[in-house]
Amino acid sequence: MPAHRRQAARVTELMAQGTPFVQATVVRAQCPTSTRPGDSAIILADGSIEGFIGGQCAENSVRASAAVLLESGEALLLRILPEGEADFPESEGAKTVVNPCLSGGAIEVFLESKLPPPRVALVGTTPITDALELFAGHLGFAVHHSDSSVPDVDNCVAVLISSHGRHEGEAIRAALDADVRFIGLVASTTRGRAVLDELRLSDQQRSMVRTPVGIDIGARTAEEIALSILADLVRAVRKEGLRPASPSTRERPESAIDPVCGMTVMVVADTPHLVVDGIDHWFCNPGCRIRHAEELGVAL
Repeated sequence: MPAHRRQAARVTELMAQGTPFVQATVVRAQCPTSTRPGDSAIILADGSIEGFIGGQCAENSVRASAAVLLESGEALLLRILPEGEADFPESEGAKTVVNPCLSGGAIEVFLESKLPPPRVALVGTTPITDALELFAGHLGFAVHHSDSSVPDVDNCVAVLISSHGRHEGEAIRAALDADVRFIGLVASTTRGRAVLDELRLSDQQRSMVRTPVGIDIGARTAEEIALSILADLVRAVRKEGLRPASPSTRERPESAIDPVCGMTVMVVADTPHLVVDGIDHWFCNPGCRIRHAEELGVAL
C-alpha cells in the first residue's frame, strides 16, 4: 500500500479511537533539503512520529510545536530555517524557528491538531438534561448520558448535574476524583451551598463546583436553562482555557536544551543522549552528541 494511503488509514483509525494527534504536512521546501512538499507525518502525544517530514533536526522542531498544539487544539504554520537564512515572508498564525543544525535549505510545515471532541457527562433524567444532550451535541461536544446513576467521568471536560437531589454528592465526588475542572450543579443558591457543605469539601474543591451553574440570562424553561449552562461552559473553554485532564496532557514528553546548538528537543526513545558525570544531556542529532563528547574529552 502506498505511504499516503497507509497514513490516511492510520488517521482514520486514530480518530475512530479518539486518540489525539497532530498531522504535519510539508507545504514548502527550499533546497538543499531531504524533504519535499506533500511529505507528511503523524505526531502522537508521547512524541513518536509516524511518517516523514525531514531529518532528525526538523523532526525535533516539529515535535516540540506539536506538543503545544495537543494542549491548545490549534493549528500552526511552522517555518524551520537554518542559521543565517533569510526569513520566509511573515504571516499571521505562523511561527519561525532557527535550526542551527540544518544542512541547508528551509521548510514550512503545516501542523493541525486532531483532538477528540470534548466529553461532557450528564447526571440525571430531567427536561434540562434532555435539552443539554441535544444542544451540546450541536456544539460539538461528545455527550455521555448513561442510565446509571453516575456515568463514566474520566477525561471529561465537564460534568453537569440536574437530578433533583438524586446522586448529586456521588457525582460531584466522582468528578473531583477524575480531576474534572467544570462541575455544574443545577440547584438554587441555598440548596447548592447545602449540598457542598454536606460533602465537606476543601476550598479548592468547592471552587471546582459551579452552583447554580450557568450564565444569568433570566432563563425559565428547561431549554433556556440548558442554553445558559452551555454558554457558561463554552466561555470556560474559549476564554478560560478549560481542558480535560486527558492522557494527551499526561503523556507529553519532557524537553531539554541541546548544549551544543541550543535547540529545544523532546526527550523520546530515539533522542540522542549522553551521560557525563551522572548528568543527562540530550541532543537534536548524533552530530551534536559527538561534538559535545569531543569538547568534553568523553569517549563514546
